[in-house]
Amino acid sequence: MPTSTQTPLRVVVLISGSGSNLQALIDGAASGELPIEIAAVISNRPDVFGLTRAHNAGIVTQTLDHKGFTNREAFDVALMQLIDSYEPGLVVLAGFMRILTPEFTQHYLGRMLNIHPSLLPKFQGLHTHQRALDAGESHHGVTVHFVTAELDGGPAVIQAKVPVLAGDDAALLAKRVQRQEHVIYPLAVKWFALGNLAMQEGKALLNGELLPASGYQIEANEP
Repeated sequence: MPTSTQTPLRVVVLISGSGSNLQALIDGAASGELPIEIAAVISNRPDVFGLTRAHNAGIVTQTLDHKGFTNREAFDVALMQLIDSYEPGLVVLAGFMRILTPEFTQHYLGRMLNIHPSLLPKFQGLHTHQRALDAGESHHGVTVHFVTAELDGGPAVIQAKVPVLAGDDAALLAKRVQRQEHVIYPLAVKWFALGNLAMQEGKALLNGELLPASGYQIEANEP
């Protein structure tokens, strides 16, 4: 049950893989910490473990395989139709490994969130952990942001920063970052569900106040 008497926000989650961030949202909704209802989980890849997570939680699952479409535009049109059939108030990208068309991002502008494993605007795109190590960064982390047509370029909502430690490789650093992903993504979704988070004129606002360009900051000093 949600933590308040408000109607839970309907959310559709898009995945392409194991769904660890999806699990954090499922757990938050089940505990009552998140005032959301996950109306559906949609994957562009069949047989991924994230679909099993959703099924085990009693959540409707759908697979829309991008390989069955002739181009990106056709896939995105079909995906929009599928998402909209669930009438969500928020779309959450949780490891959804697709570059989205401008038409798609415009359709959900201000009501679609993504999580990216770097301290944006640093290391947009793939292989972020190795790139942070190669660049000699002292800190790395993760960003939740609103989705716009610019890849990993929408306004930041919240960032969690972790130290880069001596002896780190990409796998160790990824695990440290992922622990923070499971903290900040549910938090951002909760803010949105409660009506505290919004995007206006290309900027992220929390409780009516403009967030800094890097979003709300959390620093994790865990080993």
